[in-house]
Amino acid sequence: MSELNSMEVDTTETIQDIAVKLVTEQLKNETRLASAPTERTVFVLGSKGVGKSTLINRFLDRDDVPRPTLALEYSFGRKTASGQGAQKNICNVWELGSLSNSSQLIEMPIRSHGLATFSSIIMLDLSQPDRLWTDLESVLNGLRQATEKHATPGQIEEMKAATIQRIGKEHPDLNTLELFPFPIVIVGGKYDVYQNLDSEVRKHVCRCLRSIAHTLGAALVYYSSKSSSVAKLARDTMNHLGFGSPSNPFRAASFDHSSPLAIPFGADSWARIGVTPTNSERIGHSFSTQIPQLPLANSGIVPDDPAKDTGFREVSIDELRSQKDEELMYVLKDTEIRMKFEVVQ
Repeated sequence: MSELNSMEVDTTETIQDIAVKLVTEQLKNETRLASAPTERTVFVLGSKGVGKSTLINRFLDRDDVPRPTLALEYSFGRKTASGQGAQKNICNVWELGSLSNSSQLIEMPIRSHGLATFSSIIMLDLSQPDRLWTDLESVLNGLRQATEKHATPGQIEEMKAATIQRIGKEHPDLNTLELFPFPIVIVGGKYDVYQNLDSEVRKHVCRCLRSIAHTLGAALVYYSSKSSSVAKLARDTMNHLGFGSPSNPFRAASFDHSSPLAIPFGADSWARIGVTPTNSERIGHSFSTQIPQLPLANSGIVPDDPAKDTGFREVSIDELRSQKDEELMYVLKDTEIRMKFEVVQ
């Protein structure tokens, strides 16, 4: 009888009590999952001296004075979402300084973080139309080679499905496009200088960039650090790629060549551009015929010893380097003395 009474005590929980416990446990699990940090990667590359570092500094809310990027630089940003189970988001930001001999450097961000949450910002110098296609072609070739090297055909097709979703499954031009497997935003920099160029040149540049952005499934914006409105759109776009917010950085689309372009993913079409369906090779050939292109620019003057650049100070490494330099000088002096002694003999 005592055993029966104890069983009655254990079963006093009502169905409502059990439901409350289950919901509470589920909320705990969801909070635990939400609090785990998520990561995305944004790779910024393109024309030299176009303002890549400035854009990144604004995105990361840094006041650093931009200095020339020698090779490949890494930085990151963190953002904590508001609300219950505040989720920590991390954005890995890579910047390529020069396109010259850069194939191995372009692989690094993809090899380090994979392609699942990868996106790219391609910045082109609008003030130099005679280098625009050369720089763009170099970037696209490098990204294609790195993607093919570090992703299986199955993964690429799976990611391209996400690109199709992004531009719209019902888009009338879908079957004519050469879609990239990850989000790309083409940013035309130095718009403040470009807007003073000849109208015909701007028309050719506009048609070229709209055509290549459309065929790649990319978005396209113009940018100048000297214009708050276009600078904000570029920063919002980078925030969208890096953290997912705002959900749509494009408040309105702009297709007019006489004003800053702002074309969201999937918003353009061959009919709207005013050209027949084409591919990247023909786009490049047509543009190069209209505006002859200069060869890829040199990486510029590299310091004799980049390790002595004050922007790359590392105390422990610098101390070891100094110690090794002293040891080397000692060996050189000793060798010099020995050689003089042998000559005298």
